[in-house]
Amino acid sequence: MAEIVFDVQNVVYRYNAEVMALKGLSLQVARGERVAILGANGSGKSTLLRLLDGLYFPDSGSISAFGVPLTEEALQDDATAFAFRRRVALVFQNPDVQLFSPTVFDEVAFGPLQLRWQKDEIRRKVNETLDLLGITHLKDRSPHRLSGGEKKRVALASVLVLDPEVLLMDEPTAALDPKSQSMVVDFLIGWSGGAKTVITATHDLDIVSEIADRCFVFQSGNVLAEGTPDIILSNEPLLQSSNLIHAHRHLHGDEIHAHAHFHMRHEHPH
Repeated sequence: MAEIVFDVQNVVYRYNAEVMALKGLSLQVARGERVAILGANGSGKSTLLRLLDGLYFPDSGSISAFGVPLTEEALQDDATAFAFRRRVALVFQNPDVQLFSPTVFDEVAFGPLQLRWQKDEIRRKVNETLDLLGITHLKDRSPHRLSGGEKKRVALASVLVLDPEVLLMDEPTAALDPKSQSMVVDFLIGWSGGAKTVITATHDLDIVSEIADRCFVFQSGNVLAEGTPDIILSNEPLLQSSNLIHAHRHLHGDEIHAHAHFHMRHEHPH
């Protein structure tokens, strides 16, 4: 049995004590799994990622990470927090939330500096990470003057430099041009030979079969279904009921027919 990285049990989370984001959610993720969290906007996907990253904490229920309770009290201890931040990294949907340094190099070096790495090691690791993501030529540029795709890769580099065991990705292809989408997806497919744990929240069904081995479908803050990408993506009624696809009406002759629209992208330019 693979080690359970995250164990989420009966988690309830509310925003402003009123809006119920998660309603008794339970799921587990094992080491080395590639998991896709599928759901329409407002289904609870992003909330779950923030809970797994220790940015939010449940109103009730429990979350364990690497066999240890993930609580606000535990992360108040600097040593525990540093160790956890080294192991688990979140890339937000909007990279502007993460980017604040004057240059790309400084952005990627920020995490290692906080962890008090040696200067030579920081310089070496930052350069390696910039090269991995094909953004070495941007290292002296201001992150805020980059394109959306470049910003996304800088945000990714800023967490990958720490070589995390678990990568949490929130809508990694949102608002990107096709070339940038392909680069991000190709990276997720090949990162560390597939040995790392990757949890991706997305409603982009085109990428699911390439980036995930297992899927959870969320609806209204709970798990509606679970299965392999093939099983989930072939279940048209499920995808429609969870608002991941919708039917368009077409006029054929004198009759109107409804067809579900769902297009798969099968290959990426390299």
